[in-house]
Amino acid sequence: MFGRGGNSIGFGPPSTPDVIKWLMIANVGVFILQHVVPGFTEWFAVFPALVWEQGYFWQPATYMWLHAPNSVFHLLFNMFALWMFGSPVASYWGERRFLRFYLLCGIGAGLIIAAWPALLHAMDMNTPQYYAFTLGASGAVYGVLLAYSLSWPDRTIMLLFPPIPIKAIWFIPFLFFMEMFSGPSNVSHVGHLGGVFVGWILLQRMGVTTRFGPQQIKHRYRRWRMRRNLRAVRNEDRRPDERTFH
Repeated sequence: MFGRGGNSIGFGPPSTPDVIKWLMIANVGVFILQHVVPGFTEWFAVFPALVWEQGYFWQPATYMWLHAPNSVFHLLFNMFALWMFGSPVASYWGERRFLRFYLLCGIGAGLIIAAWPALLHAMDMNTPQYYAFTLGASGAVYGVLLAYSLSWPDRTIMLLFPPIPIKAIWFIPFLFFMEMFSGPSNVSHVGHLGGVFVGWILLQRMGVTTRFGPQQIKHRYRRWRMRRNLRAVRNEDRRPDERTFH
C-alpha cells in the first residue's frame, strides 16, 4: 500500500519506531515457538469454553501474540499492517502511549472474543465458536488502523489489491466489506470489530475522535445536501428552453 499526504507520496513509513520493531520480533518469535513447542498454540489461543469452564483466563491476553501455524501469510499481513500504519501513529504519539493502546485493543478484543460466544452459548444457541479457538494480532492491529484513520482521515492510501486509491477514513469500512464478501471463512469478525470498538473508546478518551463525533457527521451530511441541491440548481439552469412557439 502506498500512502500519500500533502505533496508527498511513498511506500511505507519514513521511519520505524523501536516499539514497532520489538512487537514484530515478539510475534515472529512466538510464531517459531508454535512450531517447536507441542501444545503451545492450544494453550495460549482463546478457547471460550476453556476460559469460562476451566479458568484459562490468560488466553484473552496471550492469543494476540500467536498466528495460524499453517499459514505464514496470516503473520505477514498483520505485521505488514502494524509496520505500515503503526509506525506513523507511534512516531506521532510516542512509543509508550502507542504500546499501551496496542495492548489494550488486543486484550479488549480478546475479552470480547471469549465473552460473545459464551453469551450465545448460555442462551442455548448453536455456537460452534464457543468450542473453537481464535488467535492473531488482528484485534490490536485493527485498533491501530482506526487510530491511523482518525489521525489522518484525508490521507490517501493506494491499495495494492485491488489497485485503487482510498481515503484513510474509509479504509476500515472497506476492509470489513472485503472480509464479508471475499475473505476466508475462518476470519474472526468479532475479534476485528472488538479491536475497533475498544480502540474507539480509547480514542474518545484521548480526544482523537472529537472531529468525527455525531456533530461532525451531521455537519458533513448537511454539506452533502447543500452540494447536491446546488448541483440540481445548476443542472436546471443548463437545460435548454423547452417552450414551444407557434
